[in-house]
This record gives sequence, structure tokens and C-alpha cells, in this order.
Amino acid sequence: MNVVEKTYGSTLRVRVCGICIKNESIVLVKHKGLNDENEFWSPPGGGMNFGESAVSALKREMIEETGLVCEVKEFLFVNEFYRHPLHAIELFFSVELEKGAIKTGYDPEHDARQQLIQDVRFVTFQELNELPDIKKHTILHGNLSKNKLLNLRGYFKLWQ
Repeated sequence: MNVVEKTYGSTLRVRVCGICIKNESIVLVKHKGLNDENEFWSPPGGGMNFGESAVSALKREMIEETGLVCEVKEFLFVNEFYRHPLHAIELFFSVELEKGAIKTGYDPEHDARQQLIQDVRFVTFQELNELPDIKKHTILHGNLSKNKLLNLRGYFKLWQ
């Protein structure tokens, strides 16, 4: 059992995720995948704590994962992900960069040897669209643009 399955498996997680776009590039975080050798690019975000608002959780997660202080702007959509043993309800918001320098952050629930975050950077939509779908979050699949992504609305699900 790897660290992803051990930490997040067999439980329902409520996550908040931020879509942060600047100059036609999006902030993405590269994580270790369910299998440690895989990589997985996704918007920054993470689990909410009991008693924490979605906005507070997202601001905290943005700082932890990217070093960026952001203002949460607009709720965009919900994504439900299920692939045994992982199950998550993800709330996506648009966020606007206020200050900070982008850096590779950390997962406070993991020690230094078990960090899942491998890289954090601004990725152009051209670079994003050249990545194979298997290496990116499902909301990033297809030929995406800034406008397409920021105009997604509703409920999406991936059950495998």
C-alpha cells in the first residue's frame, strides 16, 4: 500500500481546488500518483478540516502547496472522483493571485520522505494540452483554453 492509499484511501474526502490563471498560464501541481512512479498534474487544493470554511481551506491550501496568497473569487463547479480506494468531492473556485512567489510546497500530513508534491509551476495551455490525459486531472482533459476552463459549470463525475 503506497502513501496515497494509506492516507486517503477508503474514506470520502471533501476537497477545495483553485483555478489560478495569469498571462494565459495556469498554476499546476505535479503529485506522485496512486502508483509512486506515476506523475499527476492538477490545480492546487486539498482536504477541508472540520469547522473550516471552503474559502479558508482553499487559501490555506494555496499557500501550503504553491507559496501563493490568493483571493478566492467565484465558485465554478463540483467534480466527484471515485477510483477505488479513492473517493473525493472537489469544489473548484477561481482564485486571483494577490502576492507571493511560486514555489514547490508541501503536504503537512506527510513527513519529508513521503511528500507527494513534486513540482509547482505556471503551465501554458499549450503545454497543458500536450500532456497525455493520464498525467492530468480529468477537468484538464481535452483541448482546454482559459475561457473553456473558467466557464465550466455544474457537476462532473469520474467513476472507474
